[in-house]
Order: sequence, then structure tokens, then C-alpha cells
Amino acid sequence: MQTAASHLDRCEYERKDDAWVEEQWSAAGSLLLSVDETGHVACTDDRRGVADRRPSGDYDPQRHYLLGRWRGAAVFAVLAAAEPSAGLRTLLPVLDDAGRELVLAAVALVNWHRTSPHCGSCGALTRVTTGGIVRHCDNCNRDRFPRSDPAIIVAVLDANDRLLLGHQVVWPTGRMSILAGFVSAGESLEQAVRREVAEETGVRVAAVRYLSSQPWPFPRSLMLGFIARAAGDELNVDGVEIEHARWFSRDELAEATSNGEVALPGSGSIAQGIIDDWRTGSLPRPEG
Repeated sequence: MQTAASHLDRCEYERKDDAWVEEQWSAAGSLLLSVDETGHVACTDDRRGVADRRPSGDYDPQRHYLLGRWRGAAVFAVLAAAEPSAGLRTLLPVLDDAGRELVLAAVALVNWHRTSPHCGSCGALTRVTTGGIVRHCDNCNRDRFPRSDPAIIVAVLDANDRLLLGHQVVWPTGRMSILAGFVSAGESLEQAVRREVAEETGVRVAAVRYLSSQPWPFPRSLMLGFIARAAGDELNVDGVEIEHARWFSRDELAEATSNGEVALPGSGSIAQGIIDDWRTGSLPRPEG
């Protein structure tokens, strides 16, 4: 699964000019994406597109966050309820790559401002600068930036090219996916892959290879995709996060999904992209 090139010019240098950012608010073609406190985004009535709304009223640098320029026009995000609206799990499968990038950026940035208004060092209330990508603490004289929590997601293959899928205890019956977990402090990504796979399924990983990544603001994760080769195929699930796991051949997975036994991740997710690449035989093999 290859990550597409960015469709959003984040205007790294231009956004340092407050007057320029304010001009973009009222410029021709500018857009405003509303994101509510639950992370739902204003959308079209059929919930298959992002609401095409122009900014109105005065620009407020503490509330209106510049995502960047998209197709030559500025796009802002704001924390505000709107109807109709939909969550990312509804929108990501139906949007194109550019649309996904916009809503992921909007939800991530709005959530950061909503949940992290105070300085992490002194506790003082910070103020928004740089068009919305920085919060400055006047008390500490420090800049605060949006945070992403790294998480790995991995397609584990055995010697027969079977794919390992697991069912989390909190998921609906039948739902299965490749394994994932957060990276611990002081841990490399490859170490996290090996640890998570071993902890959840008892499988030891012999080789690991990076694939691609996807922002996943639930609430602020960055999913880092890998493929791994298992040293063996014996399973011993933890029963805490993973309730059961199973190795699938391509034919077995096709049959299980067609008869409703297994439900796979939704379209637009990195998990779905990696699984699809395995099913078509286009995943690179890990080395080692």
C-alpha cells in the first residue's frame, strides 16, 4: 500500500504572516470545515462528501485554523456543531484521497485545540498562533505543537503466505483485522511490531519491513504500517485484547468474507489497504 502524495499545501512559511492568513479567510474559493466535539465533520445530505461551505463573519485567529491551500483555495477548520455531519468511519470509505486528507487534517487539528488548550509545563492557558498549528505559552515563552501518538499496524505472514487476523474483544462478532498497537516510550517501531504480535498472539516475528502510514485521529494516532514474517504459526492469544486469531489463505479469507463469517476493516483505512494488497499478491516480502 503506497501513501499518495499530499493534496494539501500546508503553507508552512506563508502562515507565519498573520495578515496573509486573515486575507485567505475572505479570499475567493476559501472553504470552512466544521468539526464538532465528537469528531464529526459537516457533510452533504447523502453523507458521501464534505460540506462545501464558505467562511462567513469575521476571522478569529483563536477559533479558525488554516489547514492550508487545496486546489488553489484556502481551507479552514473550526470547532462547531453542524447538520448534517458524519464521523470519519462513515466518510473515509466514500471520499477520494484529497477529501480524506482534508477531513483527517481537520479532525486532528480541531481535536488538538479542543483537548490541549493549556501549557503542558506550567498549566497556563496558551494562545493560537501561526494560523492554527501552534499554541504559544506566554508564561513559559514556549511554542506547543500538535501531537501524534505512533502506533504500528502489521500484516503477519507465515511460511505459506497465510495472513494472521485477530478479533478484538470489544469488536462486533465476526470483525477481524491485522494486528495493531501503540509504540511504548523508548521503543523503536520494529521493536513495537515484535512485542505487540508476541503479546497478542504468541507469534514470534522473524523479519519486519515498513510499508506506509496513515493519520488516524482517534484521537491523535499515526498508524505506521508494516509487513512481518512469522518464525512459526502456533497461536496463543492473550484473551485480553485479542479474543481469537486465525491464519487465512487467500481462498479461505474470500470464502469467510463472502459467507459473512468475517467482516474486514472499512474502505479507506490503512488496514483495508494492506489486506487488499496481500489478497492481490502485491505486498513486498519482508527481508530476513
